[in-house]
Amino acid sequence: MTPLVMIPGMMCDERIFAPQIEALLDEVSVHIADISKHDNIIDLAADVLSHAPPKFSLAGHSMGGIVAMEICSQAPERVEKLVLIDTNPKSELEEVKAKREPQISDALSGKLINVIRDEMKPKYLADSDNPDIILNICMDMALSLGPKVFVNQSRALQGRIDQEEALNSLNIPVLIMCGLEDKLCPLEKHELMHNIISNSTLEVIENAGHLPTLEQPEKTTEILKTWLMN
Repeated sequence: MTPLVMIPGMMCDERIFAPQIEALLDEVSVHIADISKHDNIIDLAADVLSHAPPKFSLAGHSMGGIVAMEICSQAPERVEKLVLIDTNPKSELEEVKAKREPQISDALSGKLINVIRDEMKPKYLADSDNPDIILNICMDMALSLGPKVFVNQSRALQGRIDQEEALNSLNIPVLIMCGLEDKLCPLEKHELMHNIISNSTLEVIENAGHLPTLEQPEKTTEILKTWLMN
């Protein structure tokens, strides 16, 4: 199989894809991209491309999906298949941009844990009996990356451009996946992408929110693996 580049979402690392990586390692060479070093999507995409194989399949979750769309704009000839997971093709709303400013201030003043705990984690998951394991993973990932990465990624998201025109020009197979109960990137955003991209498949995962890779790992892995191998 073509090598697979996977791009984690904001304040996430390879642990967001841990079940999928474990299931795919015997079948494909998996590369985990780093989107921590720049404060704009264009440079983040260029950096991922500079470390990626010449030809690859590409999977991005949330912010990673936004970077993945930009990669397809910069080097469409290098991407053979695209997977977009719980992401958003639109530019950021002004009200959301404004809400990031106090979060950035808090992160820089030593309160990153408060931002993740109080403002981000409550939006991540579908209702379940025991969310603590997944939320603890989220907290560990965020704190291991730290406030500088939080600021870089927040600024990159604030300045991102609308990718609908770029998606409309894609001529590769695209898998769009989302949790049915995603509050951050709701189903309508994924239906929009599905309608824009001619060669796309939409898979909606029940009993999952923004993190289906961890909330429903077996179902997510099954969909991803089957699609990549076809």
